[in-house]
Amino acid sequence: MKEKIFIYQMLPRLFGNKSEANIKNGSMEVNGSGKFNDITLDLLIKLKNSGYTHIWYIGVIAHASATDYTTYGIPKEYPEIIKGKAGSPYAIRDYYDVDPDLAVDIKNRMIEFEELIARTHTAGLKAIIDNVANHVARNYKSVNRPTFVKDFGEDDDKMKAFSPQNNFYYLPDQQLDIQLSPEKKENFNYTEFPAKVTGNDCFTYKPTQYDWYETVKLNYGIDFHNANTSYFNPIPDTWKKMKDILLYWADKRVNGFRCDMAEMVPIEFWKWCIPQIKAKYPEIIFIAEIYNPSQYRNFLDKNCFDYLYDKVGLYDVLRDVSCGYRPSSDISFILNNVGDIQDKMLNFMENHDEQRIASDYFLKDGLKGKAAMITTCCINKNPVMIYSGQEFGEKGMDEEGYSGKNGRTTIFDYWSVDTLRRWNNEGKWNDELLTSEENQLNEFYSKLITLCNKEKSISQGLFYDLMQANYDNQDFDSTRLFTFLRGSAEDVLLIIVNFDRLDKECAIYIPYHAYTFLNKEVSSKGKLIPLLVNDEEIAFSENQSINIMVGANSGNIFRINFS
Repeated sequence: MKEKIFIYQMLPRLFGNKSEANIKNGSMEVNGSGKFNDITLDLLIKLKNSGYTHIWYIGVIAHASATDYTTYGIPKEYPEIIKGKAGSPYAIRDYYDVDPDLAVDIKNRMIEFEELIARTHTAGLKAIIDNVANHVARNYKSVNRPTFVKDFGEDDDKMKAFSPQNNFYYLPDQQLDIQLSPEKKENFNYTEFPAKVTGNDCFTYKPTQYDWYETVKLNYGIDFHNANTSYFNPIPDTWKKMKDILLYWADKRVNGFRCDMAEMVPIEFWKWCIPQIKAKYPEIIFIAEIYNPSQYRNFLDKNCFDYLYDKVGLYDVLRDVSCGYRPSSDISFILNNVGDIQDKMLNFMENHDEQRIASDYFLKDGLKGKAAMITTCCINKNPVMIYSGQEFGEKGMDEEGYSGKNGRTTIFDYWSVDTLRRWNNEGKWNDELLTSEENQLNEFYSKLITLCNKEKSISQGLFYDLMQANYDNQDFDSTRLFTFLRGSAEDVLLIIVNFDRLDKECAIYIPYHAYTFLNKEVSSKGKLIPLLVNDEEIAFSENQSINIMVGANSGNIFRINFS
């Protein structure tokens, strides 16, 4: 049976951190850092038993931070061009190294990473890491690259704003002048001349604090100053360097790459590069972070990505529906928008960029996100992602330092996450320190995910939307309820969710066409067998509506049996 992919996303720096200090803007020495070794085989087996198939380790590749590692041969950093003490995991300072924050023995940090990958595979899981192809840290310098590899920018002609064989874009005769606050400017010692173009396509020597000023844009052969003219023949040097980087990590038995801001890199590069990686590693997967629906099908071409982010589609709609800003019927419309590529979209309700479900800015309670998660997990065959701590209702309401109190868990600061620290429980990874509500939510996630893995109707079955058949049904609230079928001739499941804060009783009409669409033979009598929530079986007759009580902010999955 083809498995449905469930990705558990974690930032190891936060994930394994046991320190309770959590001093705002604290250094690593004060606030601590999780290590590769904290992610034990026992923990990984627990994640596997909870239904996950992949672990996405973010912040693995060496990125710029304010922590001094010069005694280990790592170049001096400049805190003034780093966001937060720990720095952004997406400001890569050495593409051939892992982050020293994550190692117990810093000299052997790569060995510790390789051991983590081996443990992941031993547990029956696959490992995903980031690829950040659009930009690198402002002070990028690789000290760990193979001897035959030249560094980014090493052979650049810095007097040219653009050259097809340059790795960076330059602003000749201009010195970098980041527009920071006066207090931050006082200790500004970093100089850059000529200034390089900033990572978010900011073609000025005066990027602001709202730009990605800690990064510089990589040049893939497009002259942005001259009508975006492309120079792809001969192959640009940056293409070759990035392909070698991807192969380097694939050689370390990484099973997939989540490609950061993939749409900011020419699609021609991806169509040239990905087939070459897959020629050597056919099972490796590529996931694109992309927010432009008009480009979806281009990025899913046969020689390109396997899966795309579904942020501006299903995530945005489910968030609004959960908050009461939109009717649940809008879910049907957004699914129709992606149509035939729905099974290629990566669904999620949390990740490192988005606000936590339980934050004050979203639903304030992780238990209220059940309806959205049931929909996210069951709507199609596509992959689903859960962000570590989501399963415990982590609120993300700390004010960590560079990251303020914004409902997100910081990626920029040294910190420990309350729910994860208590789950860690000094390396025991158990529920002794978790509240009853946290344990209840965790059990829900585990049951839902394992159910989705076990049920072929969800991992491989067809989808049939029941909303249109119930729009005129006075006993069905199409503004707060959402219902659909998944299945085939072998088995059919009915999924119903309630986005309302109150329990709802409803009657669902299933047209005969739904069963014929699924090739399911029916008889006059049937029953619903609950699979997710332990309700009683529900008897019904064909061509009659089925009466169901659905819990507030929740839902259920039923197997339809005919006698």
